[in-house]
Amino acid sequence: MVRDFVRREVEPVAAEHDREDTVPHGLIDRMKELGLFGITVPEEYGGMGLDYTTFASIFEELSKGFMTLSGAIGTHHILTYVLTHYGTEEQKQRFLPDLASGRKRGGLALTEPSGGTDMANLQTTATKNGEEYTINGTKMFITNGRYGDMFCLLARTDPDMEPRHKGISCFVVEKGGDGFTVGRDLDKLGYRGLDTSELIFDNFAVPEDNLIGGKEGAGFGMVMSGLETGRINIAARAVGVAQAAFEAAIKYSQGRETFGKPISEHQAIQLKLADMATKIQAARLLVYDAAAKKDTGQRVDLESGMAKLFASEVCLEVAMESMRVHGGAGYIKDLPVERYYRDAPLMVIGEGTNEIMRLVIAKQLLRLPEYQL
Repeated sequence: MVRDFVRREVEPVAAEHDREDTVPHGLIDRMKELGLFGITVPEEYGGMGLDYTTFASIFEELSKGFMTLSGAIGTHHILTYVLTHYGTEEQKQRFLPDLASGRKRGGLALTEPSGGTDMANLQTTATKNGEEYTINGTKMFITNGRYGDMFCLLARTDPDMEPRHKGISCFVVEKGGDGFTVGRDLDKLGYRGLDTSELIFDNFAVPEDNLIGGKEGAGFGMVMSGLETGRINIAARAVGVAQAAFEAAIKYSQGRETFGKPISEHQAIQLKLADMATKIQAARLLVYDAAAKKDTGQRVDLESGMAKLFASEVCLEVAMESMRVHGGAGYIKDLPVERYYRDAPLMVIGEGTNEIMRLVIAKQLLRLPEYQL
């Protein structure tokens, strides 16, 4: 279903949306019709209730055609995950049906101008005033920021709490009302055709009923758990882009001739193709291993971190190698290879930089019982 949608409707228009940096609203509407805004949302709340292995395969297929499209449902699914696993029953009933159908688009308001990796030291505050919280702060690099309707927002409710991550709470913030402004839209190298924006909160009032789970100080753990699924989706995107770059290279190599024969018959090109295909398959297996473990209900900090780290680095390498195989043809905008090359760094940076992924992986390894002295 998704593969056919990508081939018939996405691929013919991807280059135009990338070039013009226009949001493909028509394609996003089709994704709503296909149920892709509620992939893992339980059926009782209007979603498809699918597993994370299927979730990963959907992100791979979308990204193979136009990685930007997967962004429309990426952090949207972090919001649905947090609500599904930590929201009150009233919150699930109120928010999930509209999110699952796509009537409302969600996002994650985590990163700030001062950074996103150091989550425990975020600066946005939420101050309790009667039956409301007053939000003040700025969020940066927010996907769906312009066209999204509601966001999973992290804010500090207790500035004096130590350790500091225990003073962070998680809210559903909805657009509308004074004090919530969408600032500038960011002009990006790649990942074009999707709104990535600044969100500004200036004494913005949020009902206390929008505090996820109805409990202060639990937001850090909620979002960290949600980011496991985010890293699975980022890793799956990387596999999709890498696969597209590889397929472009192997097809081009069979049609392009030098010295009287297709370049695919030159050993130098064959070595590249072999390495590309092998690394992509290894990355894919890491992604689906993490997804399968997530399906069992286990924490997958380690597995999702490994998948995200390895798949994104492979994607960056394969995009470059595909350009090398294409030579000059790969450097011009007539072919999608240069788009793959511009899109690849997003997966290295997004959902935690790869430098942080290495630290997460090492920390988890050092906690494993089998490695204790």
